Amino acid sequence: MKPNLNKLITEKSNSSSKNIDTKDTLDILKIINDEDKTVAYAVEKQLPNIALAVDMIVDVIDNKKGRLVYLGAGTSGRLGVLDASECPPTFSTPKELVIGMIAGGDTALRNAMEGLEDIPEEGVKDLKSIDFSQKDVLVGIAASGRTPYVVGALKHAKEIGAKTISVTCNSDAEISKYADVAIEVVVGPEILTGSTRMKSGTAQKMVLNMLTTTSMINLGKTFKNYMIDVRPQNEKLKIRAKNMLMELSDISSQYAEELLESTSWNVKEALVMARTSLEYQEAKKLLQKNKGRVYWAINSHCQLKEEG
Repeated sequence: MKPNLNKLITEKSNSSSKNIDTKDTLDILKIINDEDKTVAYAVEKQLPNIALAVDMIVDVIDNKKGRLVYLGAGTSGRLGVLDASECPPTFSTPKELVIGMIAGGDTALRNAMEGLEDIPEEGVKDLKSIDFSQKDVLVGIAASGRTPYVVGALKHAKEIGAKTISVTCNSDAEISKYADVAIEVVVGPEILTGSTRMKSGTAQKMVLNMLTTTSMINLGKTFKNYMIDVRPQNEKLKIRAKNMLMELSDISSQYAEELLESTSWNVKEALVMARTSLEYQEAKKLLQKNKGRVYWAINSHCQLKEEG
């Protein structure tokens, strides 16, 4: 059966850009920019659902020891892979904790492979290839909300008892039927009719940013607004790590570097050591006891000192 796209708002013509090909360069840019300004407001309307999705993701990772899996086709799939790939260097997560899957695999990241998105079984096959289970959570991403590849995957995830989240830019979307939490960011018609890499893509990127960043904050991957779980694998990141430690502990550059060297550049342990005067192994045990949350670890240590 051929898909009926007529009812999808992402396929409608945008009245603001109907004569865009007659405009000069600056006026074209103004039209695009004016439309882009509306995206954040559309995302704002979905904050309650995004919050539900974040709490679900945190529960899966923290309590069920499961994984977060993004899955989509085309632009939606690429955005999922992008967000997943940023988690290890930003939050020191294992590469298998947040996984991005795209119809057509890695080849589709650079080359259009549009036909595969029409096969629901491909979504199921890709989930099975990573041993997706009921412990995991699946985020199905599709601007149209009807991509068969994503629908098939969400159906399968639901059938095996896994948690499911959908991210789309159409209301009452097909993929929402198979989601425990449906995030429907309706940004309206695109500047170029049907070109969902534009406003829809921007909206999806904003939502994915929120999902992983807020989840990682709730999982203790930050202290205040600093990325203390950053993995310092180059000179720039080592400087950032040292600056963070100095700022958060009010210590000298030399002492900060000594602490980081003693922890193999693990900012978390170094920060706990600086704030509590504990030795490395003690700081490590304290963090483990507090599920990696620096704030909890420091507070629990201070409470013990007061009680003692």
